[in-house]
This record gives sequence, structure tokens and C-alpha cells, in this order.
Amino acid sequence: MDFILEIIEFLLQAVILLGVFLIAVAGLFAISQRRRDGGDDGAVEARLLNDRYEEQREPIRTVVETPSETKARLKEKKRDEKQKKKDAKIAAKADLHEEKQTIQPRIFVVDFDGDMQASQVEQLREEVSAILPLATSTDEIVVRVESGGGVVHGYGLAASQLLRVKEAGVRLTVSVDKVAASGGYMMACVADTIIAAPFAIVGSIGVVAQLPNFHRLLKKNDIDFELHTAGEYKRTLTVFGENTDKAREKFQADIDDVHDLFKQFVAENRSTVSIDEVSTGEYWFGQRALEKRLVDRLCTSDSYLMEKSRDHDIVEVRYRARRSWQEKLGLAAGHIVDRSIKRLMKSERDQRFL
Repeated sequence: MDFILEIIEFLLQAVILLGVFLIAVAGLFAISQRRRDGGDDGAVEARLLNDRYEEQREPIRTVVETPSETKARLKEKKRDEKQKKKDAKIAAKADLHEEKQTIQPRIFVVDFDGDMQASQVEQLREEVSAILPLATSTDEIVVRVESGGGVVHGYGLAASQLLRVKEAGVRLTVSVDKVAASGGYMMACVADTIIAAPFAIVGSIGVVAQLPNFHRLLKKNDIDFELHTAGEYKRTLTVFGENTDKAREKFQADIDDVHDLFKQFVAENRSTVSIDEVSTGEYWFGQRALEKRLVDRLCTSDSYLMEKSRDHDIVEVRYRARRSWQEKLGLAAGHIVDRSIKRLMKSERDQRFL
């Protein structure tokens, strides 16, 4: 009886997993169809983080401050607000040049949480396009990158979006709290300044490609597989066909070429690093990355933004695409699958360091 129940439980889990997979595929298909039709009607949202920081501090202040301290603080706050209003009136009467000088510098904050496909690049594109027309040379854009890398073309485009910021003459800072490796570091190296948490994973300037080959299994079971191409190198290594030494050499040459381009890109954007030393495919934690000049400062994004909030307006910018219920359901299912894969990868990685 227990054996039958275990079989039923296994079948139910398999059905649920298959259902989640099919829903994810359907949702992603709906999203891709909308993109082909040009129907993306999302919107950019912005909020002032200075107010959020103030709201977070207020409950604690009410507990730890004495009545006299609270009274003094509120009095000072009232005086500052009065001075700001006075400055605003003066700026309104002054010419445009003087008005610009009275404006407090701003920091625009953008998040990039990367996956294998760098799918958030579409969101990044919209956010950068919304910020650049408003940003000036006194402003700064902070991108909080978290990514272990992925496909070259996806992360190449993401890095190119950040290059737009540099080309516009706006200061760019990339913050790494957890990981910016491989494609993630390809993005980070574009920045004027890279800050990283002490144990953030940084680097992995290398290229990896792997695939199984079932040719011998098919041959053993008398199953033929035919692959027809036009062009000597239209296909090099295959999953089901017989791979030759010549195909392997070409495949390796392609990987080496991508690696050379990666190294060149890092060297051009981060001239302080010894590119041959750091382009071995290794990754380093924040402290070691600082020693190798892969990053400029050890600091979390929270510390950096709170420090800057004293004399900057901190504006968080986020692009939200409007989704149909089918797309939302598909994305939710996709996130479940993605999180499951990440959990397995994280478990394997953690075992190496614990």
C-alpha cells in the first residue's frame, strides 16, 4: 500500500511540474507575441528614496529620543524647510543659469537582476531612456547589478545600455551586493566607479560552453540522425550527430574569439586592471577583487545611497510592463522553475565554501 501511495505522489508531482512548465511556456509565448506585434504599453515609475529613509528612521526616533531632543529636531527641520522655500523663491526670480545652480544633485537608482538570457535588458533599456533626457552632468546613475552571467549577446546589449550613460556625460556607478560575474562583470566594468560588498562575487572573465552528445546512444539502438548544412561551419558541435576533431577545433576557436572580445572590452573600460591576470575565468570575493582593482571600493549599495542622501535627491526608477493575466501566470510559473534551478545551483556552490 505504501508503495502505491509513493507512486501516486510521484505521479502527482510530475503532473504539477509539467503543468507549471506548460503554463510558463504559454506565458512566455504570449509575451514574445506581444513584442512582435509592438504592443508594449508599460510605464516608468519613480519614487524618492530620501522620504523612505526618513520614514524608516521615524519609528525608532520616537522611542529613543527624549522630548527635548524631539523638540529640537523638529525645530531644526522646520527651519530647514523654511530656508528651502526661501531658496526656491529666489531661484524662481533668478535667471535659468542661477536656477540650475540651486538644484540639489540627483542620483537615479536602477536595479538589474540578471538571468541566463539577460531578459531584464528590455526593462533596463526603458529606464535608461527615461532618465537620460532629464539627467545632467551633476547627476549620477547607480545601477545595482546582481548577475552570475549568461548569454553573450544578452549581456553585451545590457553593457551597451550602460555605455549610453557614459556617452551622455552622466556619472555611472555600479553596485554589487552579491554577485557580478562573467556577463554581470561585463556590465559592471563600464562604470566610472564599481562598489562591492566585502564578500560579493566579482570577476569570472571567461567563456564556457557545454553540451551532451547522444550519437553513440543512437547508434547503439540503430537510430539514424541526419543533419544537412550549407556552409562549412554552419554547424560545428551537435547534440545528436557525430562530432569531429575539426568541428571541436572550430568550436574552441569561436569560444577563444569571444573570450578575446570580452578581455578587450574589459581592458578598454577598466584600464587599471592587469587584464591577463584577471581574465583566467576565476572569480574573487570583494576584498580580493579590490586588491586586483576589479572594484574601486568596498561598500554596500545601502550604505552608499544613505551616505549620498544627505546632499542628494535619491530617485529610484523602475519600468513596469503591463501584463495580461495569461502573461502574469506564465511569468509566475517561469519564476518558480527559475528559482528551483537557482536553488540547486546555489546549494552546489555553497557546499564548496561551507
